[in-house]
Amino acid sequence: MKILIINGGPHKGNTWLLTEKVKQLLHKFDKTILFREIHLSDMNLPFCTGCSNCFRNGHVTCPHRELIQPVMDCIEDSDAVIFSVPCFQGHLPGILKNFTDHMAFMLHRPRYFKKKALIISTTGGVFAGRTTKALAAALSGWGFNKCYQLPITALSWNAYKPTKRDFRKTYKITRRFYFDTKSGKIHVPGIGVLIPFNLFQALCVGNKGEEKYPTEDNNFWPKYLGMRYAPGIPVTPGKKLIGWLIYRVGKILSKSMVITYKK
Repeated sequence: MKILIINGGPHKGNTWLLTEKVKQLLHKFDKTILFREIHLSDMNLPFCTGCSNCFRNGHVTCPHRELIQPVMDCIEDSDAVIFSVPCFQGHLPGILKNFTDHMAFMLHRPRYFKKKALIISTTGGVFAGRTTKALAAALSGWGFNKCYQLPITALSWNAYKPTKRDFRKTYKITRRFYFDTKSGKIHVPGIGVLIPFNLFQALCVGNKGEEKYPTEDNNFWPKYLGMRYAPGIPVTPGKKLIGWLIYRVGKILSKSMVITYKK
């Protein structure tokens, strides 16, 4: 099993300490796990400029592609990803937010449909849960099949010592994450995931915008035409119906709504 660990903080503080504890637990569960670490603070990734190249012409045209593509490849090559995410004012640290901004095109063109994630966050006060939820929402948009969340109130700015309660919670969630990943089980996507998948498919295939404002979205969605979600991902009959209804709404909207990405 290959697990990628992405440190989304500017240093190795309380959240990284807890991430190391999780890594130790996983190694106890399975000594054959291969870990790889990426520290965003070492990448010197420039700010996303909002140029929209990734939306219009594909992410390969991003001016920072040489830095972003290796991380994307590492995620693709991994069975699961652990995100170490310090809580900064109830949200993601700046360097991680910048990284997710570079990956925002995947909200329109998702991938990673069979990947699992564990999101770890600590806070000296409040809102660690808000932080993990924010990243989980983004990852679901990217296609991640399941996101486990481990928010911990550390009550410390730089000298965190996990309590027995913290250890129990950490063990429970880490164990679930490990065995779910090991099982290879693929979960049924939620309605919140089905909405953009079917809506963008409807808006980007066979509509006037496809000819007048061609974008990479128009090249992406035809391969999923007629599918309510990605191949190999189980979808219940009820959710297939919901996906189809969303698709039909999208086709109606496409008569008056055109995706252009014009500045």
